[in-house]
Amino acid sequence: MSKHATREAALHILDQIDKNQSYSNLLLNHAIKKFAINPKDTGLLTEITYGTIQRKMTLDYYLEPFLKKKVEGWVRNLLRLSLYQMLYLDRVPERAVIHEAVEIAKKKGHKGISGMVNGVLRSIQREGVRSIEDIKDPLERLAIETSHPIWLVTRWTEQFGHEKTRAMCEKNLLAPVQTARVNLTRLTREEAIENLAKEGIEAEKSEIAPAGIQVKRGNIAHIDSYKRGDLSVQDESSMLVAEALDPLSGELILDMCAAPGGKSAHIAEKMNNQGRLISLDLHEHKVKLINEAAARLGLSIIETHALDGRKLQEKFPDLTFDRILVDAPCSGLGVMRKKPDIKYAKSEQDLNALSKIQLELLDAAVNSLKAGGTLVYSTCTVDRSENEGTVLAFLKKHPEMELVMPDSLPDAVRSLVTDEMLQIFPQDFGGDGFFIAKFRRKAAVTD
Repeated sequence: MSKHATREAALHILDQIDKNQSYSNLLLNHAIKKFAINPKDTGLLTEITYGTIQRKMTLDYYLEPFLKKKVEGWVRNLLRLSLYQMLYLDRVPERAVIHEAVEIAKKKGHKGISGMVNGVLRSIQREGVRSIEDIKDPLERLAIETSHPIWLVTRWTEQFGHEKTRAMCEKNLLAPVQTARVNLTRLTREEAIENLAKEGIEAEKSEIAPAGIQVKRGNIAHIDSYKRGDLSVQDESSMLVAEALDPLSGELILDMCAAPGGKSAHIAEKMNNQGRLISLDLHEHKVKLINEAAARLGLSIIETHALDGRKLQEKFPDLTFDRILVDAPCSGLGVMRKKPDIKYAKSEQDLNALSKIQLELLDAAVNSLKAGGTLVYSTCTVDRSENEGTVLAFLKKHPEMELVMPDSLPDAVRSLVTDEMLQIFPQDFGGDGFFIAKFRRKAAVTD
């Protein structure tokens, strides 16, 4: 019964994404409760849901010859998730997959639909699927093979070349390794790893992020170490943002787009909880998340406000900051392994609109930055136009600012810096795709 509910839950999530453009990571926890999924089956639910989304275009390519007429959205999703299990999961018997699909089709539809689902899946089982190599155009072949929109594959190939694009698309199909940041105001990484071992979690030091660890076995989301504030779940690439900002104890620092608070907390930890950190976010309910994270981690210097960063001067006209972080709203093309539905939801027009907002945030930040102060601009995306284009447009508009080498970055990632900008690809060390640029306000021009 539990396996049946698991597949029904997966189908529910896929349908909700199609109908409401909801994000899979937000739907997953809701579906676990709604369908009362057994804890031992949550791994399967996650795998078949994310795997089906990750490979949606490939699955549609395989299904197309077997569909004689248009089918309803939920039926297509049922066929997709069933075919995903048949093709990509070794431990799930095909007969069980087909049986479950037919039972779900009977329950949600009628005998005719269940017969069609049974016929399509048994035909695929008997005949196999067609070859990707039949696609002659190399860009279209890569798009279908790795299930990325053709516009994105074309854009990335123009920007980064075919081989780098292929490596990125292939990496995006793999599940990420769980990583966490140790709260170094409380304990060392060695102590944290030792404590985790007592809780049955196998972890080791990150080679990239000074406060990071990689979880090799187990899940740290609900363990005691996490609850008492020793750890925060955070990607290694994301941890590099605070390293680039290089905050010091006693400084006045601004995190302009702070929710849910991971980078704010990291900054406060690097300040050893001494000084003043103002963390802004547009939405009150997201500000609450920052406060909750600060309370759990025992960080008292974080001061939160629900405020559009572009209106910073209206609320803090007299403050000038030592350092400012603009972790800007972006297309999120670097986090597709964790949010695979992003790649189907975004368009090229979205990227252009986001660049405008990013520039407006950077404009507002400059006015509140001390002479000699530093400004870090970061995004979790991989797009030359969005990232480097914003940097160049910002420098053109603000001659009082200069791009500087982020010297405080760990040695392990310095080689990835080009023209004083850091673009991390998912395939570089297995972290999220991320972009980081660091500016300094020149003292001589304006002061």
